Amino acid sequence: MHTYFISLILGIVEGITEFLPVSSTAHLRITEALLGLDLSNGYWKMFSIVIQLGAILCLPIYFRQRITDFLSTFPKGRRGDRTLLTHPLTLVLIAFVCTAGPAFLLTKIIGKHLESLYIMAMSLIVGGIIMWIVDALYARNVLPRRTEDMDQMSLGQAIWIGICQIASAVFPGTSRSMATIAAGQVAGMSRSAALEFSFFLSIPTMVVAVLYEAYKTMLPHHGEAAVGSGPATPEQWISLAIGFVVSFIVAYVVVAWFMKWVRQHGFVPFAIWRLLVGAAVLIFAAKLG
Repeated sequence: MHTYFISLILGIVEGITEFLPVSSTAHLRITEALLGLDLSNGYWKMFSIVIQLGAILCLPIYFRQRITDFLSTFPKGRRGDRTLLTHPLTLVLIAFVCTAGPAFLLTKIIGKHLESLYIMAMSLIVGGIIMWIVDALYARNVLPRRTEDMDQMSLGQAIWIGICQIASAVFPGTSRSMATIAAGQVAGMSRSAALEFSFFLSIPTMVVAVLYEAYKTMLPHHGEAAVGSGPATPEQWISLAIGFVVSFIVAYVVVAWFMKWVRQHGFVPFAIWRLLVGAAVLIFAAKLG
C-alpha cells in the first residue's frame, strides 16, 4: 500500500477520533496494525505525534471568538462574578496542572502500557460502560445540572476534572474527552459545558504531551531510548504533510459537528461504539497471540 494513501487514512482516523470520546490512541494503533505497519518503527511513531499536532491546531482556530471573549473579560468574567482564581482560563490551567503533575510522574507506566492492545481494549470497554451509566443518570435528572456553561464553573469542578483526566494518560484507550466529559457531568455540568471545557483543556494538555514526546524523540537523554525518528526522504516529508493537513481539516469538521450534536443528543452512541471496538480489539489481540 502506498505511503501517501496510508498517511491519508491515518490522518482521517486521527481527525475523527481525537476529540470524540472514543480514544484516538486506540483507533490509531488498531488502524496501524490493520495496515500492517511496524508499531516500533521510528518514523510512524513520529508521524503519530505530528498528526496529533494537526488535530490540536483546529481548536484555537475553531474557538477563536470564545478565546477572545475570555481574554477580554479576564479576570472578572463576562458576568463580573469571577476572580483571578475562578476565571474560566485559570480553571483550564488548574485542571491541566492537576493532570500534568501526576501524569509526568507516571510516564514509565504510560510507556509500558502504550502498545498493549489488551490494555486499550479494556480501557475502551470500561470507559464505555462508565460513559453510558453517567449519561443515562444525566438524562434522567439524577445528576445535578447547576453549571450550564464554562463561565459558571467552580474551582472544585476544575480540580476534579483534572484528576479524572489522569486515567486517560495512564491507560491509553480511556480517552481524554471521555474522562473529562463524564467527570464534568458527575460534577454537575451540562453536556455542552462539559464538552466545551474538555475541548479547552485539550489544548494545553495535548500540546504539552505531544511536545514532550517530540522532545524525547529528538533529544533522548538519561539512557532513555528515542520514541521515534524524523522523515529521511522526500516521500516521508510529503506523507507527514498529508497526515498533518488531513487531520487538521477532519478534526475541525468533527469539532463543529460534535458541538451541535451534544446540544440535542447524548453520548450513549459513543459508549456503544467503545464497547463494540473494545470487544473487536480483544478478539484481534487474541488472534495475534
